[in-house]
Amino acid sequence: MSSQLENTFHSLKQAQSRLALENRAAKDKALAAAAAAIDRDRSDILAANARDVEKARSGGMKESLIDRLLLNDHRIDDIIEGINIVIRQEDPIGKVRAGWTLPNGLALEQVTVPLGVAAIIYESRPNVTADCAALAYKAGCSILLRGSSSALESNKALVRSIKAGLAEGGGIAGTIALADSGSRDEVDIILQARGWIDVVLPRGGKDLIRRVVENAKIPVIETGEGNCHIYVEPSADMEQAVEIIANAKLQKPGACNAVETLLIHQDALACLMPKLVARLAGKAELRCDAPAKAAIGIPPAGLALKDATENDWATEFLDYILAVKTVNACDEAITHINRYGTKHSEAILTGDLRAAEQFRRGVDAACVYVNASIRFTDGGVFGFGAELGISTQKFHARGPMGLEALTTIKYLISGCGQIRG
Repeated sequence: MSSQLENTFHSLKQAQSRLALENRAAKDKALAAAAAAIDRDRSDILAANARDVEKARSGGMKESLIDRLLLNDHRIDDIIEGINIVIRQEDPIGKVRAGWTLPNGLALEQVTVPLGVAAIIYESRPNVTADCAALAYKAGCSILLRGSSSALESNKALVRSIKAGLAEGGGIAGTIALADSGSRDEVDIILQARGWIDVVLPRGGKDLIRRVVENAKIPVIETGEGNCHIYVEPSADMEQAVEIIANAKLQKPGACNAVETLLIHQDALACLMPKLVARLAGKAELRCDAPAKAAIGIPPAGLALKDATENDWATEFLDYILAVKTVNACDEAITHINRYGTKHSEAILTGDLRAAEQFRRGVDAACVYVNASIRFTDGGVFGFGAELGISTQKFHARGPMGLEALTTIKYLISGCGQIRG
């Protein structure tokens, strides 16, 4: 194990033991100072981010991924507001979730406590650095941040500001650490840190998630990959459907909650496809199966059109690309989603309440929408202020993860001399 990382693990664990004893007022004061420090240092943060963006562009990174990397004044404001929302939320620690008394008089309480030391391994987005630092601190946890090399300068600047702010606010700056060597070995060391790191969260593409899951010797919460779908029924409002699909594909195609595959009932093709291609022509590439392609008729000028392949159904494009497949029934759409989806966010556009309920019950995903864009799957939008990521697994935490995801439980038992016979 790297001696530098071993020292970091030790420091994080010690700092977390101290933070676990802090009350809400102390934690909120420190977080407010961290938010103020980010505001004060925004010019340095933006300059560091500009260096990252320039390097990414010169290296050929596609623009949809550049957008994930980019910071500006508006996004800095959003980071600060996210921290302020976390401050306004109730402290999740020390809450009595349940309590009861046994026949022998023992009084039991189930209370929330910090999960401990978390590590997050993530790609590109520097806002994740501030989001996760704020959530961990409020939840009484230390956190090791390991971003991608593409955002290294941005992450360094943000962590410097956050740690300075925590210290200025009387907080415990040692609860935040950035693994910044850029070495791939660094990830492997983190994944082997049993006894030091209590949970690791991979946030990024399928290759990153697979690497973490297959190599970790510590608990993993899977997050990030989003092969998401929208299914359109004949009863849907087609004008509304076109705008929902356009929003889910075009508004931020590099996001994990962007739509990647559109499923269309065969009886909706003739009405939907001409309207959709008119909306997306020159803005997105369509990869269609034969019935969907036939329903387009004469393609409008500027439409990028290809034949869909089997591989397209399993692809998270993170780009201005939309796969389109025809289905014969809601059951078929559900089967397709459960086969190819990543259990992230799925939607049905319909005017049929029975179909909506069938879809809700049948689709296996963290978030299931009816007649709305899947782009709303986000901790900030859900009212968490920030998010650790969007969990696509089924235990402990699922969907956008806020403060509660960094807590666990402890049983407190009070007696008056009872012994077990």
